[in-house]
Amino acid sequence: MDDIRGMRNNLGQVKTIMLPEIAESITDVVCHELSLWPQEADDLLSIMEAISRGDLKWVLAACAKAVSDNNLLMARWCMGELRGMVSISGEPIQRLGAYMLEGLVARLAASGSSIYKSLQSREPQSYQFLSYVYFLHEVCPYFKFGYMSANGAIAEAMKDEDKVHIIDFQIGQGTQWVALIQAFAARPRGAPNIRITGIGAGSNLVTVGKRLEKLANKFSVPFKFNAVSRSICDVQVENLDVRKGEALGVNFAFMLHHLPDESVSTENHRDSLLRMVKGLSPKVVTLVEQECNINTSPFLPRFLETLSYYTAMFESIDVMLPRNHKDRINIEQHCLARDVVNIIACEGAERIERHELLGKWKSRFSMAGFQPYPLSSIVSATIRALLRDYNNGYGVEERDGALYLGWMNRILVSSCAWK
Repeated sequence: MDDIRGMRNNLGQVKTIMLPEIAESITDVVCHELSLWPQEADDLLSIMEAISRGDLKWVLAACAKAVSDNNLLMARWCMGELRGMVSISGEPIQRLGAYMLEGLVARLAASGSSIYKSLQSREPQSYQFLSYVYFLHEVCPYFKFGYMSANGAIAEAMKDEDKVHIIDFQIGQGTQWVALIQAFAARPRGAPNIRITGIGAGSNLVTVGKRLEKLANKFSVPFKFNAVSRSICDVQVENLDVRKGEALGVNFAFMLHHLPDESVSTENHRDSLLRMVKGLSPKVVTLVEQECNINTSPFLPRFLETLSYYTAMFESIDVMLPRNHKDRINIEQHCLARDVVNIIACEGAERIERHELLGKWKSRFSMAGFQPYPLSSIVSATIRALLRDYNNGYGVEERDGALYLGWMNRILVSSCAWK
């Protein structure tokens, strides 16, 4: 490579040594040969220098650029080098790098969708997978931050209501509602009648409903559960059983980014759902999302944003658990790697992970007719108290009625409410 660089620098000296016409001929030939791959040579030199200094981020970015440019020779060479630099049990960037490399390989092989589906198929409601999710919730405050801030907004909006209906568009295991049921039970004026409509998949909804009913009975809270086993895109107003006389709260926690928007489908399920919910006249709607800008980004900017976002997340896990901790490896593989692979390897309708920044969500909610419902100072104080149990690298910021949770200098999750 030094010879190549030297050849370029010294071509201008050829004419001083040879007859002009001979020098011109040789110069033209050499320049023609180099012009076939001048940028590749520069890129290769830069990558080799990055490898020698162990700059994994730089090499990952270079590999992604080669993939973006459809430079298959360079991409495959980079992938070969990266395999010796990444490790699922190493430093945070090495661990993340292993999954980002998997995404790049899958993108070239056009196998991203099948890998994502394969990882999803392991997920459903196995005890093992649920234990990984629970462990991640305990290790990192991101989910607790989201659930607590959303619950705080709902509790505030419903403090004087006797009949409350909550629609959760992705209820999962229903863990978010445990604390809210307890909070309603402790209300000085007594607990309201609560109905929760949970949207999700399969028989798991029945289990979730029974678990919440049992908890409500324990705290003497009147409670009913309405299970809607449908894809979110297929949910109709009649499935939600909205009734007059009930104060309605709608919860969008870590789920709206899964819906395709106008960049994917003419149906634009993302905005259609918001308009449908606005038509229900809810008293409060809560939104919790990852603060990551990858929805409509072209591949290379999306890759770099993913690298930045998940580096912060993997580093935040690093301060909580030893690197060889088996459960740590499992939660990274089963709870985070799937999303990373999908973001990098998939396009169009096959890309499920489509995060947007809160500014874009605000535009969508405003266009659907919503107005901001500022989170109270009580909610902010509760979140700050929560963070005392975690590393001081976590921070919370309150801005324009919304809350932001970050690790070091990177905002990772935002939470707000609407009416």
